[in-house]
Amino acid sequence: MGNWFVAAKRADFDKIAQDFGISPVLARLIRNRDVCGEEEIRKYLHGTLEDLYEPKLLKGMDRAVSVIRDAIAENKRIRVIGDYDIDGVCATCILVRSFRSLGADADMAIPHRIKDGYGLNDHLIEQAADDGVELIVTCDNGIAAAPQIELANGLGMQVVVTDHHEVPFTEDMPGGEKTYHLPPAEAVVDPKQPGETYPFPGICGAVVAYKLAQALGTDGALLDALLEPAAFATVGDVMELKDENRIIVREGLKRIRRTSHPGLRALIEVNKLEREKLDAYHIGFILGPCINASGRLESAALSLNLWLEEDYKKAVPMAAELKNLNDSRKEMTEAGVKQAVKLLERETAEEERERNLPERETADGKRGVKLPDEEAQLSSDQKDKVLIVYLPDCHESLAGIIAGRIRERYHKPTIVLTDAEEGVKGSGRSIEGYDMFTELSACKDLFDKFGGHKMAAGLSLPKERLGELRRRLNENCSLAEEDFVPKVHIDIALPLSYVSEDFIEELERLAPFGTGNQKPVFAQKDVRLCSGRIFGKNRNVAKFDAQDKEGRHFTLVYFGDVEGLETFLFDKYGADAGRLFSGGPAGVPLTITYYPSVNEFRGKREVEFVITNYC
Repeated sequence: MGNWFVAAKRADFDKIAQDFGISPVLARLIRNRDVCGEEEIRKYLHGTLEDLYEPKLLKGMDRAVSVIRDAIAENKRIRVIGDYDIDGVCATCILVRSFRSLGADADMAIPHRIKDGYGLNDHLIEQAADDGVELIVTCDNGIAAAPQIELANGLGMQVVVTDHHEVPFTEDMPGGEKTYHLPPAEAVVDPKQPGETYPFPGICGAVVAYKLAQALGTDGALLDALLEPAAFATVGDVMELKDENRIIVREGLKRIRRTSHPGLRALIEVNKLEREKLDAYHIGFILGPCINASGRLESAALSLNLWLEEDYKKAVPMAAELKNLNDSRKEMTEAGVKQAVKLLERETAEEERERNLPERETADGKRGVKLPDEEAQLSSDQKDKVLIVYLPDCHESLAGIIAGRIRERYHKPTIVLTDAEEGVKGSGRSIEGYDMFTELSACKDLFDKFGGHKMAAGLSLPKERLGELRRRLNENCSLAEEDFVPKVHIDIALPLSYVSEDFIEELERLAPFGTGNQKPVFAQKDVRLCSGRIFGKNRNVAKFDAQDKEGRHFTLVYFGDVEGLETFLFDKYGADAGRLFSGGPAGVPLTITYYPSVNEFRGKREVEFVITNYC
């Protein structure tokens, strides 16, 4: 569904194909990813670690190296302070291992999501001073912690900030000139800071940490091993797989597939994955969420300890605990999504009464039915352009995940908030065309704290300001109705008959796939569905025998909302759709987008076409 667009980017595809020994179709796919020019195409197809940018190109790197080397030489106590998510955990691991390999007296601390909140806070600074720390090095945080760094300076400690988040700024008027505010640290290494000339600012905090380890002269063998957490974090923190990120992930995956790292091996094995077949998908949707789960539900120290563990036998129970935490997280997320949908699609008070909701004592001491509007009034309904969802009992660490799921369902910018120790706090996820960080910046007088970027943000504010936040964000929202219709970008209208096993193998040259380098999207009109069946534990897989106009047969598979596809076909074709699912023959035409794959089962190999969209 949605609006479909076929890419129409131009280039001499035959020449590109000839120059690089690829098919014209692959040349077109590369051009569709805005990879242009001989050098860029070479790096995209054949880039190696030699093509990574020099660490010294990062502004502030020379000063950071000087401060850290002096601290090591003087045997000062160093503390690395990271963040509780996958990027912060991996970045902390990289710096601690690098510093210790260079002879540093280094330890680490990661804030507790509930007790401490994001990034540096006064408690962490004061604790470091009490412990005799003389140098704090941040990773994946610190750029917005000017007050805490001032406190550290006042307590006699030096601070080096390594981060990749946006630098806080003020405007002389809305849309006017911006004044950026860097923290008063000894050195700041952040590719997004003013005056930065680094060629590719889209790296994550763990890659900034990797660059620092490299600049410090960390041993080559250790650097090679540290590429694994750097690649892991790049995928897990949803960085665009472009330029050097693509090289880091591709080379990192090669190492992860043969990793000797005890913690990573254990995590792969408890999730029953085959190491040699791992790709970016497994990091993004299976392994990465396990690392994030401890920071969400317990303490990120468990994930960090797994990355630092050198004994496989000790790593296995740690990995198993992370998997169990992630399983719990998934159940809690599903419950939160259902509650959010119920709020956005509110039923009447009478319907709620019939559900015998628990009673609540009213202000005058009487007992009465809890009406949905008592708390639902703080939330949007689905007609709002920007959705604000207040879930008071939701675990605050799940707000961002739930916001992402609601954003996908309604294709609208979504902010999910929950009760915190002081006020409410939560996370937002945006859509193409809506810069969430900029829009929230216009409401910053409402917040106790906020930060983020175009597509995601975190915020906290007094509960009584929720209604005002909803009003202002929606009044100022310039999105039009067409912005809320998902856009399906098609690479090529490609007949199913073009696809072969050799072509599928060639497509792998475009991997790793992910944000900024999506799997190709192909389309064919009016494929005729002859027969189909629905299976899977939750009836979430449909498999079809299909024909093209020339009568050639193909196997199509659809994963996901099979009930929605079934309803679509019955609404459109009635009895013909009924024959489709009762053995056929039916001959129901369907226009699809797809991605081809090879299915191997009991020694038999078959080309399958995975339906990704339909109309």
